[in-house]
Amino acid sequence: MKPRERVLKAFKRIPGLPDRVPVQFDLCRQLADHFGKELGIPVIYTENLYEDVTYRISANELRVAMGSDVVVTGASVSDDFKIVKDEKGHWLNEYNMKMRQGDIYVEVLEHPLAHAETRADIDAFSFPDPLASGRYRDAENLVKKYKDDYLIFGDIEVTVFSLGHQLVGMEKLLIDMMMETEYVIPLFEACAEFQTRIGLQLIERGVDAIWFGDDFGTQTSLIIPPGIFQTQLKPIYKKMVDRFKEANPDIIPILHCDGAVADLLDDIREIGFEVFNPVQPGVSGHLPQDMKTNFGSKFVFWGAIDQQDLLPHGTDEELENDIIEKINILGKNGGYMIAPAHILQSDVSPVRVLKFIELCKKHGNVY
Repeated sequence: MKPRERVLKAFKRIPGLPDRVPVQFDLCRQLADHFGKELGIPVIYTENLYEDVTYRISANELRVAMGSDVVVTGASVSDDFKIVKDEKGHWLNEYNMKMRQGDIYVEVLEHPLAHAETRADIDAFSFPDPLASGRYRDAENLVKKYKDDYLIFGDIEVTVFSLGHQLVGMEKLLIDMMMETEYVIPLFEACAEFQTRIGLQLIERGVDAIWFGDDFGTQTSLIIPPGIFQTQLKPIYKKMVDRFKEANPDIIPILHCDGAVADLLDDIREIGFEVFNPVQPGVSGHLPQDMKTNFGSKFVFWGAIDQQDLLPHGTDEELENDIIEKINILGKNGGYMIAPAHILQSDVSPVRVLKFIELCKKHGNVY
């Protein structure tokens, strides 16, 4: 069975069950470079406008050779954009955020809309040009190369809420959301319009799914009250999904949302999202059986394997037992693609990466 058919069946888009649960994984630069050298496969990096998303949409040639059942692409930085680092190693990205490299992920040092108070402040801000030269070159090449055999995801992560707080600052934005400050809704609308234009370009080029990404949860609870989500964010996401569906009625809307967000999942389904990622393990409300029982008729699940502790530090036996549990519960009767809950970082050894893929395929046939 081709990976494309396998994923479409797991996602319940075509009749029948896949031959096994499909597999997906993301690799940090160190792991991608290691495997690229080991396997003799050139690693192609698509540098995204928000730096950490780069590792979602890069190294596709390598990942499919290693066993991934999907291809993930997205917008690249403009041909005209060049990173210029100062004496401290800091730089401005295309959003005009001042950035530095943290221990694992990038960090925003200066937020370009930290001063925002009114709609006029948002109107005066210039988002990057969605149609800039080179923005979709890699996406076009990947669709042309892999469309017949693989499902293609178009990634617009850091979509609305996450992009908003990277532009404004998390503390300020959360306070201003509660205070219903004038600029908040215009900010979310502007972020949504920018990412909608990106998504529509990816759809035009032939992607099969649009992958949103915004985190609404911590390890224990929601970041924002459900009522605030329902009034300030839910209508904006709904409009985005509706516009993508108008462009292609068959497009698959996917939401990546970290944290304990079970209390929002009914709203997330009402927006139109069909696939929920990453089903973060170890947080309140996310036990596999609870997810399958409470939401299995509403979502396809993608993820659920812990990359914070289990993959880097657990034994092979513990990893195997967890994979068996997730496949047997979340994958029962279809509706699951197994994956680590986030990008695999350098604390996961190459041997463990290969063991993960091997075990997923070994135990993937539960039908």
